[in-house]
Formats: sequence, C-alpha cells, structure tokens
Amino acid sequence: MFEPQLLHPVHEFGHRTVDFSRRIAVMAIVNRTPDSFYDGGSTYGLRDAVDAALRAVEAGADWVDIGGVPFAPGPALPATEEAERIVPVIREVRAQSDVIISADTFLPSVAAAAIEAGADAVNDTTGLADPELARVVADAGVHLVLTHSLARPRTAYPRPRYDDVVADVLDFLRRRIDTALEAGAAPGQLIVDPGHDLNKNTLHTLELTRRFEEVAGLGYPALAAVSNKDFIGESLGLPKRGRTAGSLAAAAMCAMNGARIVRMHNVEESVQAMRLLEAAMGWREPAYLRHNMGEANAPAPDDHPSGSAPAAGGTPRAQETRH
Repeated sequence: MFEPQLLHPVHEFGHRTVDFSRRIAVMAIVNRTPDSFYDGGSTYGLRDAVDAALRAVEAGADWVDIGGVPFAPGPALPATEEAERIVPVIREVRAQSDVIISADTFLPSVAAAAIEAGADAVNDTTGLADPELARVVADAGVHLVLTHSLARPRTAYPRPRYDDVVADVLDFLRRRIDTALEAGAAPGQLIVDPGHDLNKNTLHTLELTRRFEEVAGLGYPALAAVSNKDFIGESLGLPKRGRTAGSLAAAAMCAMNGARIVRMHNVEESVQAMRLLEAAMGWREPAYLRHNMGEANAPAPDDHPSGSAPAAGGTPRAQETRH
C-alpha cells in the first residue's frame, strides 16, 4: 500500500482534525438537484437532503458533500437559486453535527454563502474556472478541493484526447495549486482530485485509477470520486444501480495507491471498506479479537442464539479528533 509523503498530513477543519497519514476519509454525497446523476432527485427536498446527510453521518461518514448543480452539461443555474438549494441544508446539518461539510460549487458567491452557513470546504469540480473562488476560500481559511476538468462549467467536451492522461492531469493540478497559493490559500487547505470521468473516457479513467499513486505523490491529500461512475458501468457492463461492488473496488484501489478521501454514494459499505484498510495498515485496532485467541474458537457472533456481537468500528489511533 502506497503511503504518500504529505506536505501537511494533519488538516484542521472547522470542527474536526484529520490526520491523513492514518485516515482514509469517506465523503458522502448529497445532491439537492431534481436531476441528480445517481438518485434521480430523491434528495431534492430540503428535509430529504438534510435527512440523507444525517443518515450518512450515522453510517460513519467523515465528510458530507452538498451540491445544488450537477456537473453534467446543461443550462446555467442562477447563483441565488443554487445558494437557496444548498445553504439551508448546510446550516441544518451544521447545527446537528460536527461532520466535515463541503459545498460542491464553482461560484464564488455561492461558496461565500455556504461558508457563512457552516461549510468547512469548497469542492470545485471545475478546477477554478473562476479564479476568484480561490480568494474566497483563502480569505475564509477553509479547505478547497481542486479538481481536474477541461470544459467550461456545464458544457460538453466531446472526445477528450490526452498524450498522457496522468501527466496532463498532474500538470493541470500543479498550475491550479499555484493559483490557489497565489490567492493566499495555505498549503494545508488544499486537496487534489484527478476528476475520474470528468472530460475523460473510460480508458483515461482506468489509467488514472491504476496510476493514482502519481496523483497522491503531489503531496496533498488526494480525493478519489469514483462512486457509480460511467467507467465502472462500461468496464463491467452494468447500470448505475448495479455498480456498488465495482465502486468499492475502485475506491479501495485508489486508497491503496494513496487516496486519502473517497467520495461515495454507498456510505455504510464504503466506511467498512476503508476502516478495514486502516486496520490492515495498523492505523486502527480491530473492533474485537476472538478468532484463534483462546483454547478453542467460539462460534462467530452471528451464530450466537442471542445474535449479540461486540460493537463494530474499533478504536482509531490518533486519526481524528473533534473540537
């Protein structure tokens, strides 16, 4: 398992401190859009979106990413309407949880409103299409996710071509890191995302997944947004609702190649997968030890008549603190 040399392993968010040298954070996805890529608008209602975010927290998510506009091509949404979609969700979730919250937006005014409502980060899937966003984030002292994508926001980019997709992505991210730093952002505020499937075909994205170690080698915590994407469906010949196993495999592969945040729809399964990787790396204790620990093996917990079992989850070792 590749362990990247992070410039700043410990990151201070508004209410949590995460040591990315010993933690693989699970970012849950909540889209308050009527035409979401995956859920088809099931969390478009305010109460539905808030409840979905809190369920993700209950399932073990470290981070909740809240968006009001899909990445897919389409008409522009006025900034006021986008803010009306995500700000109330952020405000309510912040009032009830210390979870890390990001606003999935590329508009500086929406980002500013989200930060005021309690967001700890801005997840810009356009890679600073509007450079002013970097200044908003820097002035507020929150985190910024820098993502590789080539098209202008909400526009198509047919038949993308790369001489070397990973080299091109790294060059783009380095330039965007420089832009953010020049705007006043601190290195400890930055996260990089190679943009799986964003203006890339399946072969490009598979190569990024295979060579994720190079992205993690930039020295900033790297995010892998792989959940239920088209590269999984095309690789396996599966519809969106059948891609959970492939999503977990892709997330685990990226994590083993240095990803320290995975952005996922299926939170409970993703948390289990990442916590197992952490245990295998010695970063956390197993939830309990029973097998081959005594003179004879007791039945597995599920085999007990009462159905009782020790609590799952284990004890993290210096991975995350809340304040």
